[in-house]
Amino acid sequence: MGKAALHPDATGLLEMVKVAGRPPFEKLSPTEARQAYSMMRAVLQPPPDDVAEVRDLSIPGPGGPLALRLYRGAGTSEADTLPALLFLHGGGWVLGDLDGHDGICRRLANLAACRVVAVDYRLAPEHRFPAAIDDAAAALAWMAANAAALGIDPTRLAVGGDSAGGNLAAVLAIMGRDGTAPGSVCQLLLYPVVDLAMDSGSYARITEGVPLTAATMQYFADHYAPDTAQRIDWRASPLRAERLAGTPPAFVLTVGHDPLADEGRAYAERLEAEGVRVTALHLTDQIHGILTMGRVIAAADPVLHYAAATLRDAWRLA
Repeated sequence: MGKAALHPDATGLLEMVKVAGRPPFEKLSPTEARQAYSMMRAVLQPPPDDVAEVRDLSIPGPGGPLALRLYRGAGTSEADTLPALLFLHGGGWVLGDLDGHDGICRRLANLAACRVVAVDYRLAPEHRFPAAIDDAAAALAWMAANAAALGIDPTRLAVGGDSAGGNLAAVLAIMGRDGTAPGSVCQLLLYPVVDLAMDSGSYARITEGVPLTAATMQYFADHYAPDTAQRIDWRASPLRAERLAGTPPAFVLTVGHDPLADEGRAYAERLEAEGVRVTALHLTDQIHGILTMGRVIAAADPVLHYAAATLRDAWRLA
């Protein structure tokens, strides 16, 4: 299969990256890669939305104190009991923090008129698989247990995230079905990692010219799950779960110029085949990471509107 044409916004962004001369993440140490990733934020992200409330919290986590950030959408009242989204940031389990995805969380809180809880889960290689999952599950359990104090409706919880965060959200959705985590009513999977075999057709196609290539994903996987036997564990590769039936309705975003494109589409198709309601959106002309590139890529905001509409619908039906 040939490569689809790129959207002019994406072409412009790739030209910016080329002019900047930034080496690919896989040529950097994790510390250097984190610095490069955070420096991109000011260039690529639009000014953050104002929300009704934002506060930083710390809860006991499996590996020590776990930092969370709680948002409440504009136009909501402190007295309202609202639906809530647990949001898990992307960055290959190696990069990223609460600040890097602050803009997305604010936007979703406003568009979906909800509370959003973002999780600063432990990163690899310092904390390898399954530390990130353990932190994500602890945050979801804390949200459910403290719902009344937080103004959250525990019957209307959703899980979501982009890239590696989408991987964690998919795992939480399965755990919720199985009763090993609180149940959710929607899973928001934004260009998710769902199979660390890394052998799909899009891995063969997307090898150069974009910020996330097959080699970059290999770098992330080697830090997160260096023991290749762990990569077939469904908690690392939810596409390998024995059963997806009974997980909550899903929004699955995939983009064409992304090594993760084929596995994300396969996940959406498998959810559908197993009776899960799916809203699948595939943008053939975009690159991985567009939702944190809204200053440069205009498609980011309408996609977030669409994702928020899916959340609102799930909460309406819950």
